[in-house]
Amino acid sequence: MTTLSDEFLIPGTNKGIFYGGKFQKPNHSAVIKVLNPAKAQLFTTVPDATADDVQAAVSAARSAFASWSELDSLDRSRYLHKFANVLRTNIASLALLESTITGRSIREMNAQMARIPEWLEYFASIAIGLEGESNVVKGGYVTMTHYESLGPVALLTPWNHPVLILVKKLAAALAAGNTCVIKPSELAPVSPLVLAALATEAGLPDGVVNVVTGGPATGAALCAADDIHYIDLTGGTETGRKVAGVAGERLIRTTMELGGKTPIIVCEDADIEATIAGTLFSAFVASGQTCVSGARFLVHDKIYDHFVEGLAGRAEQIRIGDPLDKATQMGPVISQRSKERCLSMIAQAKTEGAKMVAGAGPLDLPKEFTNGFYVRPTVFKDVEPHCKLFLEEVFGPVISITRFHNDDEAIVMANTGTFGLGVSIWSRDITQAHRLSLKVRGGVVWLNDHHRNDPRSVWGGVRDSGFGKENGWDALRAYLTKKSVIVRTAAGHDDWFKGSARYG
Repeated sequence: MTTLSDEFLIPGTNKGIFYGGKFQKPNHSAVIKVLNPAKAQLFTTVPDATADDVQAAVSAARSAFASWSELDSLDRSRYLHKFANVLRTNIASLALLESTITGRSIREMNAQMARIPEWLEYFASIAIGLEGESNVVKGGYVTMTHYESLGPVALLTPWNHPVLILVKKLAAALAAGNTCVIKPSELAPVSPLVLAALATEAGLPDGVVNVVTGGPATGAALCAADDIHYIDLTGGTETGRKVAGVAGERLIRTTMELGGKTPIIVCEDADIEATIAGTLFSAFVASGQTCVSGARFLVHDKIYDHFVEGLAGRAEQIRIGDPLDKATQMGPVISQRSKERCLSMIAQAKTEGAKMVAGAGPLDLPKEFTNGFYVRPTVFKDVEPHCKLFLEEVFGPVISITRFHNDDEAIVMANTGTFGLGVSIWSRDITQAHRLSLKVRGGVVWLNDHHRNDPRSVWGGVRDSGFGKENGWDALRAYLTKKSVIVRTAAGHDDWFKGSARYG
């Protein structure tokens, strides 16, 4: 049976933007080109939505809000469970679509997609248990609290995990009773359109999930829309500053999941082989294009040479090629711009005296992929803390390794810079690892693992990596406002201006 996701796998498919429960023709014919990064070829186009298109989508979200927010949480839960089931029937084709447009290997995408329905199921379930409180307070009063939905909310999503990151946001927002307008990255905007259509296929009311595609002007129009009451962004730090500024002017809340320069601390007593395997994954899964990619390796002096040799050797063995080939372990980066940034960082590291120990060889690719945006897994050792590669986010498969001599030195280097999202610490001594975790700056710290994500595990950063939390109860409550109702239970009445009333 052909699914909706299958339809979008046909090159050139452009159904329009999605709001009010169906695909809609935009106000003008301008489009954004969407490339297949493995071949550097046009795959399809999507509309470049105008401010009028954005307003139409926000209006659709407003029209749906009253009925959606007034549903009992049990009834909303049933809708979200149906949505999860529809997603499961589309996993194979969604994975193929994601792989085609992002360049992520199909092996990775199949593994990731298999877990995505869990976010809908989790938030559908915990929302049922969200309860207010009541207290008897001084003076003969009872205070009661309950949670209310916010209204239409804006979800701004990136290109590196178009479905996963969207569903993380969408599940919490919908479970809380909000309606959503999604603005995906212009580099990978197709699967969010499919997701919105699948929500309608699952029976969610028209206007609950809406998508506008486009560039920065589309995103700016959405953030500035009067009837948007919350902005949830995953993106770059500079974009985050702009969006936070707009939200601040409008006095609406935001969640910002931004950039990172993830330190990997490898202690003297780490299990070397296990650590190499785990940190190789941290560095090169998704071609190093995640906000928590292992990027800045800090390795104890006593095991430094052994670790560097082992990691570099494994990096050279990673199979690069066609993302749709199940044997491929790593695909291209997302764009020519991303490739050029990686190559620039590599050239800069060389000029600063770092030593390349993996990545120098030529790429051996079939002819149809020779123009693709491929970068070899690249490893530099002896990278000094003042070097650009040590300090700045690459967002590609290029990593640095630096030695340390004691825990204090490791913490200083790990906390260098302005980011604070992910960290991983590798040690057989869990007490030492835990002590380090308390001193290192980061919102998510893994001990003897990396990249693990679950709807119950709170996720978010500090400083230039953003603020607010995804996953868990924190995410659900962020999409709600808490109202207090105060009931007088004392007998009689007060008359302040006759001197018989109390104050406070």
